Amino acid sequence: MANMIAETVELEPQDTEWLHQLVGDWQVVADLAFADLVLWLPTGDGGFVAAAHCRPSTAATVHYDDIVGHRIPEQRQELLRQTMVDGGIHLRAEQSRTAYGVREVLVPVVHEGRALGVMTRESSLPATRVPSRLEISYTEIADMLCAMVSRGEFPQAGAPTGSRRGAPRVGDGLVRLDAEGRVIYASPNAVSNFHRLGVIGQLRGEVLAEVVTQLLEESSSVEETLAVVVMGRAAWRTEVDVRGVTLSLRAVPLTDRGERRGALLLCRDVSEVRRRERELITKDATIREIHHRVKNNLQTVSALLRLQARRSDNPETKDALEEAERRVSTIALVHETLSQNIDEVVDFDEVFGRVLRLAADVASPDSSVRTVVEGSFGLVGAEAATTLAVVLTELVTNAVEHGLHGRTGTVTVQAERDGSELEVRVHDDGRGIAEGKVLSGLGTQIVKTLVTGELGGSIEWRAVPEGGTEVILHARQRER
Repeated sequence: MANMIAETVELEPQDTEWLHQLVGDWQVVADLAFADLVLWLPTGDGGFVAAAHCRPSTAATVHYDDIVGHRIPEQRQELLRQTMVDGGIHLRAEQSRTAYGVREVLVPVVHEGRALGVMTRESSLPATRVPSRLEISYTEIADMLCAMVSRGEFPQAGAPTGSRRGAPRVGDGLVRLDAEGRVIYASPNAVSNFHRLGVIGQLRGEVLAEVVTQLLEESSSVEETLAVVVMGRAAWRTEVDVRGVTLSLRAVPLTDRGERRGALLLCRDVSEVRRRERELITKDATIREIHHRVKNNLQTVSALLRLQARRSDNPETKDALEEAERRVSTIALVHETLSQNIDEVVDFDEVFGRVLRLAADVASPDSSVRTVVEGSFGLVGAEAATTLAVVLTELVTNAVEHGLHGRTGTVTVQAERDGSELEVRVHDDGRGIAEGKVLSGLGTQIVKTLVTGELGGSIEWRAVPEGGTEVILHARQRER
């Protein structure tokens, strides 16, 4: 819609924001009116263009094709201009557009006393039958909301704009309140919702706030906004929870030139939605606890290996135990990161920074090795983070121990992420690989097995002409 607004007459930023708020909340009007809503904005050449379109979920649509960007026919332009000039609501009926004809209500969209455009409310002409009580009630409320649009009172300032799962719509349940908060009309779905909450008998004629208050338990937690919502005094959303049944409520005050005339209350039973959310929260907490316990167990194993290495008099045995201790510590570090996240992903740049320092310090305790990281790994899934951390630990350790041979030098790690493709280069400025030498150590075997088996990638070692060794790792990650 922003592109459409940019092509029309120039509007102030606050006017543009007003139109965005209207389009963001006009589904309620479309459902109540059983009609398509089209926002027409004036263009520089005196015409009008459709900037937005909303179809009702309670009736068949009039426009089966997308009309956004279409110009209004010239014969209809004059009535739109008149609507913007006089600020009144106009009615137009056309018999030729469909087999049943179209009823069109033209509503000026007003903000701070200025008409910004015209909202047309288009519906099929009704058949010869008596409308139901629900249809009559819905249409009356739609008329009131359209009148509020023409006076600049809808959308309402201060209404919550953030998304909220379980937000009710017209078809979920509707209650109309008078200025004192007494129920004038409740749709069948709304009656069923409140019956599930524990309301016995009819709602009509009751003060809704009193009915809801009687249901609340003394020990139950109540949202602060509940009182103003059930009285219809503010455009807010809230929830009421009684004995495991959760009702989502949204109030839309109905006003006339600033004077409150009542309210529209939308309601939806979201008990199942909230139950599943609680299950997911419990599941997330359980997974984090598992990662935490695995991390503790691995740290215990690492400490035991370190203790055993210190007690060993055999240099080869001591080196093997220290390598095993380093690998276990790397895996523990990944699980520690996972235990702090809700999602099963880790920011691998943060993890690798700690892994790199650990590997370089352990591999070169008696020499100064400079480590450089370039690029970014991005987010990595839990299933691949441990494997990637172990592989890179081995590569850095090998670069320090076998590439630099305990001398002072630099190990550079370059990471490049392109969607699901990850390329990592580990380069040292040591003596390089001797020509014809076959890499067959335990660390090399571990790396090859993990890269090809767990990461589904490839790896190669090569000597660099200017000196040193470069390892190139390719892996595929799931996009996040």
